[in-house]
Amino acid sequence: MIEFKTIKWRNFLSTGNNFTEVNLNTHNKTLIVGENGAGKSTILDALCFSLFNKPFRKINKPQLVNAINLGDCLVEIEFSIGKINWKIKRGMKPTIFEIYKNGNQLDQTASSADQQKWFEQNVLKLNYKSFTQIVVLGSSTFIPFMQLPAAGRREVIEDILDIRIFSTMNTILKDRVRESKEAITEIDYSISILKNKIDVQKQFIQDLKKQSEDNVVLWDDEIIKIKEEIEFNQKELEKFMSSIEEMTKQMNSYENPQTQLTRLNEFNIKFKSKIKTLQKEINFLTSNDVCPTCNQDITEEFKKLNIDGNNTTIDKLMDALTDIDSKEKNLTQTLNSRNTIQKNITQHQNKINNCLSTIKWKENKIKETQQKIQSIKDNTDNTDRELQKMKVLIKQGMGHELQRKELSKKSTELKIISNILKDGGVKSTIIRKYLPVMNTLINKNLQELEFYINFNLDDTFNETIKSRHRDEFSYASFSEGEKMRIDLALLFTWREVAKLKNSVNTNILILDEIFDSSLDSNGTTDFINILRTVTDGNNVFVISHKEDMLHDKFDNVIQFKKVKNFSKPFQTNGTTP
Repeated sequence: MIEFKTIKWRNFLSTGNNFTEVNLNTHNKTLIVGENGAGKSTILDALCFSLFNKPFRKINKPQLVNAINLGDCLVEIEFSIGKINWKIKRGMKPTIFEIYKNGNQLDQTASSADQQKWFEQNVLKLNYKSFTQIVVLGSSTFIPFMQLPAAGRREVIEDILDIRIFSTMNTILKDRVRESKEAITEIDYSISILKNKIDVQKQFIQDLKKQSEDNVVLWDDEIIKIKEEIEFNQKELEKFMSSIEEMTKQMNSYENPQTQLTRLNEFNIKFKSKIKTLQKEINFLTSNDVCPTCNQDITEEFKKLNIDGNNTTIDKLMDALTDIDSKEKNLTQTLNSRNTIQKNITQHQNKINNCLSTIKWKENKIKETQQKIQSIKDNTDNTDRELQKMKVLIKQGMGHELQRKELSKKSTELKIISNILKDGGVKSTIIRKYLPVMNTLINKNLQELEFYINFNLDDTFNETIKSRHRDEFSYASFSEGEKMRIDLALLFTWREVAKLKNSVNTNILILDEIFDSSLDSNGTTDFINILRTVTDGNNVFVISHKEDMLHDKFDNVIQFKKVKNFSKPFQTNGTTP
């Protein structure tokens, strides 16, 4: 149970620089009165601001700072939960948020938002909406339970029964389910990519093997083709060598005519020179009768004898020249034939050399190709390396499959838990357990308010109301005064259930003009009577304009007044409380 002890504030709304302090646990019933604008509802904003960092009324938070002093706004509240005493200081200009536990200030390294979240979830264990439904009720913001939508009704009941934890768990679980789905989607994507990689790697290895096999076949065919070419070249070589042999024999059959031609040429020159000399002597003898050297007479007989002798010699020499010319022609033909044969031999020899070079080159080509084939047969490094890569991919895939199996198992477990935590799960079981208690308390409070109807809520928080001749009604069918009685009955029921569950169980209840407009004199009497049933161990504060009707019904009355533009509280005797 949360026992609120004191609250004080300064420079807050219409309050000045001096602290206004109200004891929250000294009187069972306290009436707070004052004129409009006097500051009687300030306590509501002070409570909500100190606990939840937001105003109670519908204004912006900066508007809580006193408009005259414009700073040093501070609210302090003290309460206890069990044996632990808590104190909260919260202010603006400057911003202050301090939490004290048994007099010691807690660490403030976390952000204000995280501190607030921790404070609501772990200390108060209730949120602003629940607080303003069953602890602090103001006419400006209070929405009766029956006017809340189904989700809002469920939220209030879950807070009262202390089962909001299941909703929180379900919210967290939804995130985990979503994360699990995303993880499964991601792992499925990774598995799909790995499968594609493995398929590509398999195909690559197959292509690598096929390429090697195809290369071996191509190179074997190339070797066969080269060998056929070598065989052809060898036949050509044999043919050329045979031709050279024949031509060599043929050439050797001729004597070397060059020497004979040289000798014949020498004879030709000598014979022609001799003929020329003889002819010159004949011409001299024919033309001269006296020797120019010795001046002796040349006889006719001498002339005739020498001229005839010379002519005979010239004839012989001419015949010899004719024979030499004929022999030269024959020898020249023989030499040309030998030269032709030699030229052919040289050409064939060149062809033989070309064939030998070609054969040698092709034999080397065969050796290189055979080495390539042998290298492919002997060297499996590439294939082994690619196979190793594929094994790594398969291992990764197996790991992903195992991970996916675990994720699927976890996802199934999360779905089961999610079904349990949904509104139709464990929460509905708990709510159905407490519904009879709630309905009994609601009808009990209605009877105490002298409103004799049969009111029941189902597990979806829809009401069934029967009255008079057991005809069914809805909440909207009743007058404002009757609605007020239903709202009061529900309000006190929630507080009793909360006290029973020790969830949203506090010592204070503050009502701010909620029922002033709908309470007549009889309703007011009924309201005071029902207050007596809830003030046992509780501290009820009623803020009202009906001071004349309620003054003597309360054991403590605080009146707020404006003094020099600042709100101040006074007891009914004119002193400050």
